[in-house]
Amino acid sequence: MHIQINSDDNIAGREQLAQDVEAAVSDILGRFSDRITRIEVHLSDKNAGKSGSNDKRCLMEARPAGRQPIAVTQDADTLADAYSGAARKLRRLLDSTLGRANDHKGADSIRKDGAEV
Repeated sequence: MHIQINSDDNIAGREQLAQDVEAAVSDILGRFSDRITRIEVHLSDKNAGKSGSNDKRCLMEARPAGRQPIAVTQDADTLADAYSGAARKLRRLLDSTLGRANDHKGADSIRKDGAEV
């Protein structure tokens, strides 16, 4: 699972921030690493440096192998709250999306990722 981090020009401390984001995303979404090819994290400051509540945004997109990309967004007061909140939302979405593909009414599916076994 490759993690790609993008930020706008209003975000400071890119190197340390990238390490923090990668650690949080790996920790929260690590169990999906064999089923996701890439996660893209887009961080932005909606108010461009002005103070305000919920002005930090994280858009997080996962690209599951053989499936369409899925994305979530999270607005928060801090970047850490934004990216960790987005990662938790994405975990719930992946649980339901990927779990549904392999689990039907509590039993294993006869199909694996859409193909008959």
